[in-house]
Amino acid sequence: MDTFVVRATARTSWIIVRLTTNDGQTGLGEASLGRRTELPELERFFALVRDRSPFEIHRYRQGGRDVAAAGDRAVATAFSAIEQAQWDLVGKALGAPVYDLTGGSLRRELAAYANINRATADRTPDGFAANARQAVADGFRAIKAAPFDGFPSLEAPAAEVEAATELGIACIEAMRAAVGPDVALKIDVHSYFDVPLAIEVAARLEPQSLSWYEEPVPPTDLASTRAIKEGIRQTMAGGEFLFGVEGFEPLCRERAVDIIMPDVKHCGGVTELTKIATVAELYGVLVSPHNPSGPVSTMASAQVCAGLPNFEILEYQWNEVPWRGDLIDPPERFTGGILQVPDGPGIGVTLNESVVREHL
Repeated sequence: MDTFVVRATARTSWIIVRLTTNDGQTGLGEASLGRRTELPELERFFALVRDRSPFEIHRYRQGGRDVAAAGDRAVATAFSAIEQAQWDLVGKALGAPVYDLTGGSLRRELAAYANINRATADRTPDGFAANARQAVADGFRAIKAAPFDGFPSLEAPAAEVEAATELGIACIEAMRAAVGPDVALKIDVHSYFDVPLAIEVAARLEPQSLSWYEEPVPPTDLASTRAIKEGIRQTMAGGEFLFGVEGFEPLCRERAVDIIMPDVKHCGGVTELTKIATVAELYGVLVSPHNPSGPVSTMASAQVCAGLPNFEILEYQWNEVPWRGDLIDPPERFTGGILQVPDGPGIGVTLNESVVREHL
């Protein structure tokens, strides 16, 4: 196992895992976790695959899944990265893309939305509007931002809470004005609200015709999430950091959201993401994988999304660094907000080590 920590910005590092077999085949996974620049938790899961066939994915899951499910997000992320790399190795050994190993593809093009949040250093209405406008100019027909980041505690003075609320709403209004009525506008609240405030803000945002309203409260608070969904008109999305079928099944069963957002880096990997999507399909819930990540995660996610009957749209972390797409070969490219699913073996790409080493 080799681990590469690619430093994109002060807010973002991409942790890329590469497994190498005795005959020189390599498989990639991504274990990015915000600003973290190391993930020692990887070692315990690598021990489960060292000197074993990469085809033994079920054996790996049997040996490590309970640990991942009971641990924190870092443990789940480490577990998921090794599993992604196993699938990549299997595909490369067989000369087949992962989607052909999991049932075949239903689509070769994936709609993507531009998450402009991390690229927006100017957290004013003008700053959000400028980046929203640029993302649309780049061809994206859907964008997302989190203008309530930094929201005060709900125990703070009422005037402080109201000022933060007004600022967030003003940012959303500015983005809508900048991109016009036909671009999908998605808002992530990052669980800063409670039920009354979430319903109040949603009502105030109705003129902005949001594409979705994401995680106003933690998705693990099922009762509150469902109460908000029943009290608003917008589409609800959530579940970006949940692990496994057991994390998502309650949201789907109770129809507490319209769209779930499993992340291949955190939810358990390729196999688990596929299982989660099947449960969602049973309850009529759509799947839009969370992916504010590097290009390896994007390609692993794309392989799964290619075959999901209930796929909605894939997240793309927009415009953090200009060299991002060149970290892999063939390069990651979006055209008109569309990603072509690679048809090469495994997840369809290899690591461009010369570019990676420029940014370690």
